[in-house]
Amino acid sequence: MDNSGSVIILEDVSKKFKTKSGEDILALDSVSFKVKHGEFVSIIGPSGCGKSTLLSLIAGLEMPSKGNVYVDGEKVTGPNPSKISLMFQEHTLLPWRTLLSNVEFGLEIRGIPKEERKEKAMKFLELVGLKGFENKYPREVSGGMKQRASLARSLVLDPEIILMDEPFGALDEQNRIILGRELTNIWLKIRNTVVFVTHSIREAAYLSDRVIIFTKRPGRVAKEIVIDVPRPRDFGDDKLARVEKEIFEQIFDSKQ
Repeated sequence: MDNSGSVIILEDVSKKFKTKSGEDILALDSVSFKVKHGEFVSIIGPSGCGKSTLLSLIAGLEMPSKGNVYVDGEKVTGPNPSKISLMFQEHTLLPWRTLLSNVEFGLEIRGIPKEERKEKAMKFLELVGLKGFENKYPREVSGGMKQRASLARSLVLDPEIILMDEPFGALDEQNRIILGRELTNIWLKIRNTVVFVTHSIREAAYLSDRVIIFTKRPGRVAKEIVIDVPRPRDFGDDKLARVEKEIFEQIFDSKQ
């Protein structure tokens, strides 16, 4: 495996979990791939194929049963919040804090002075389209706005890597498309490395430089598809439609 330019490397990674009854469940089996600096990679596959487990291994929240995970050339042995940010399907905002205060939270923990963290938080709230809503509480805004605030909270810490676990999965199709476009526009400006887990073939094709398709459990890499469609992209692009068809056919084959 050529590791040049890679910020994330998985080498022959397997992960087993033990059930309450003592049974071993193999979630991932001999997974190997790499992600380059500034690349947007989506992971897609059947439910239960280990996609979320994969993100936990990259983040250092779980350790592999076999194989190794490397970030920036160093073996992952635990969480590294200075380099890696996680964003989940549920917004996980603190209900007693305003959107501004939620976005400031990580900076506050790092000891960033009050005025500096407010300035940074406002910059990213504006970037995700929430200027004017900074003093609202999570209960006072829509689901889409909560996810925008969660995205701002992830970005404000300037992580090298953002791991996103179906961040738009709870939203309706219209909001998924809107936030997908906004995420692309933001990513094109800041070029963080993104690993994005999704069940949506359309979303994966539109957002990604490359899509990694997993088999059913135990999850293995079935195929990698490079999305050779120039940006900015249009959801109605015929080239993207052909990519979506290729992804669908591969997922269908992987379920057999």
